[in-house]
Amino acid sequence: MTQKERMQKGLVYMSMDESITAEQFRYMDVLYDYNHTRPLEMEKRAALIKKMFAEAGENCYFEPPLNSNFGCRHVHVGNNVYANYGVTFVDDTDIYIGDNVMLAPYVVIATAGHPIYPELRKYAMQYNRSVRIGNNVWIGAGAVVLPGVTIGENSVIGAGSVVTKDIPANVVAYGNPCRVVREIGERDKEFFFRNERYDIPPDEIKDEK
Repeated sequence: MTQKERMQKGLVYMSMDESITAEQFRYMDVLYDYNHTRPLEMEKRAALIKKMFAEAGENCYFEPPLNSNFGCRHVHVGNNVYANYGVTFVDDTDIYIGDNVMLAPYVVIATAGHPIYPELRKYAMQYNRSVRIGNNVWIGAGAVVLPGVTIGENSVIGAGSVVTKDIPANVVAYGNPCRVVREIGERDKEFFFRNERYDIPPDEIKDEK
């Protein structure tokens, strides 16, 4: 079995194998082009997003610099996905991101791990596990999502969190390790920040001109 086949099967493999890195660098070249576009080159950025990503829906935008181990080749994103500055995808295998997801600055979503057994790490041995993020999730600045994690729809991950285990839908979770703090509920329809109330019902804000 080749190292690339081991990688594709989710087994421990040698990440610096030439058959893997040659392909990896080709994808990273396209990411380099994206990160060197000018701010007004929006059409060029949109075209490069479609080229880079495994799948990319409509109205997706990623603020440069965008970092990715495989040039976003293994990242699948739905519609209306926004990533702020410095987001990193360690996408040695698939990352699935739903619709209307927001990633704050310096979020890291990682699929790659390394054996604890030290002899294997001498040879850059690695394994990968997919990450799945549901629709309408917001991940705060500097959060880290580790391999194999699933985050349920509508949930909010607090800034600086380290997400080591699955997070269910419709909750606020934060911390290191990240833990569910509370469910999203009726109070969130009244207050938008601490004890500050919406000036109009939140469902009407989108209709304001």
